Amino acid sequence: MTAPSPARLTDRKRAAILEAAAAEFRQAGYDATSMDRVAASAGVSKRTVYNHFPSKEVLFAHILQQLLERGVASPELAYRSDRPLRPQLFELVQQKLQLLHDEDFIDLVRVAIAAVIPSPERAQEMFARIGDKEEGLTVWIRAAAADGRLNTQDPLFASMLLQGMIKGFAFWPQITLGQPMLTQAQRSQVADTVTDMFLGYFASA
Repeated sequence: MTAPSPARLTDRKRAAILEAAAAEFRQAGYDATSMDRVAASAGVSKRTVYNHFPSKEVLFAHILQQLLERGVASPELAYRSDRPLRPQLFELVQQKLQLLHDEDFIDLVRVAIAAVIPSPERAQEMFARIGDKEEGLTVWIRAAAADGRLNTQDPLFASMLLQGMIKGFAFWPQITLGQPMLTQAQRSQVADTVTDMFLGYFASA
């Protein structure tokens, strides 16, 4: 039997570290989680953890980035000038709602908020590491506006309005009030209503 290559072993260790760290952060919180705990949980040495991630802040930001990337529009959901606006936007809103339906993501956001509330400096450092890729909804709105099909001079502002409507139902109540995740029927209702309200205001005549 052929032994795994060094690169594959490295990838496995990295994956084990990320999985163990996500579980530790969710269970113990940000401050109580140490690189020692992550190493023990992953079954690797502390040195191996630091070889992959130079600090706890970098490790946590990488986990959040992985989760956030699930909501970045995939190529098939990029703006298309040959398709009607509504089904495109509806799919994007559903994609966002699906990300926000991820309990791992919600739990880790709670951890992040608890970690950064006492320290604005930590918040800036942590979220600066998440990356500068523009969010999928903003990219789509920018493209549709450039094509003359959405009437906005500020795609980022329009995107923030849209995401605010979504998160008012499927993010902040769960984060701050401990409300249950939306059911499939509730997500469909939110997606339908938010899509129609957004296009009712921003769609070009």
